[in-house]
Amino acid sequence: MPKISGEKLRQMPVPLPPLSEQRAIAIALSDVDALLNGLDRLIAKKRDLKQAVMQQLLTGRTRLPGFQENWELRKLGEIAHITTGCRNNEDKVEDGEYPFFVRSEHVERINTYSHDREAILVPGEGRIGEIFHYIKGKFDVHQRVYAITQFHQDISARFVHLYMSMNFGAWAMQNTVKATVDSLRLPTFQSFEISVPPTKDEQTAIAEVLSDMDAEIAALEARRDKTRALKQGMMQELLTGRTRLI
Repeated sequence: MPKISGEKLRQMPVPLPPLSEQRAIAIALSDVDALLNGLDRLIAKKRDLKQAVMQQLLTGRTRLPGFQENWELRKLGEIAHITTGCRNNEDKVEDGEYPFFVRSEHVERINTYSHDREAILVPGEGRIGEIFHYIKGKFDVHQRVYAITQFHQDISARFVHLYMSMNFGAWAMQNTVKATVDSLRLPTFQSFEISVPPTKDEQTAIAEVLSDMDAEIAALEARRDKTRALKQGMMQELLTGRTRLI
């Protein structure tokens, strides 16, 4: 790695605007930093709130208006079809036409599809209990990713997706002989127990509440990302003198 001596660093010319303009630039950038910090705090609060709401709604401790019937305990293998994909990492195509679900949070692209349906995708290796994708449409699947499809007509796939994201990791840990979980087999998925409302209407209503919260968080994250990009642009302009404040 190239190094620079202290002497050369001391001799390096630094273009400086007048002190009043330096202060104006610092204030402008500090204001953007304050906005970014405020957005980060708000996003964290919204995420914490969503987790609290999930704990209430996905356990039945809090019921949405109009629903009173007792929840039922169902096994995942009894309410959906579970299989693995048949593709390899080499099959991915940059800018491919369809989503390609692999063993990471990042969704690749591919020009083929093996499924055209609603599904939950869960890696069978790696970050067990952390990655849960939901899709409705055409897609393909890596051979070490489980595709949960063909849900019973009285089951909401969105509800199952949310329930698994909150509970499956702990279930996998409890049902393995290892101290850590680094891979999963089909029976672990099939035997996973889900507490579900007896009607699809209630399942859908719960999923919609949580999806609305996700959309709000995503909008805030997009605003934060745009603000970060704006700050970078401001720094390029203000710290080079291309744009002057005074």
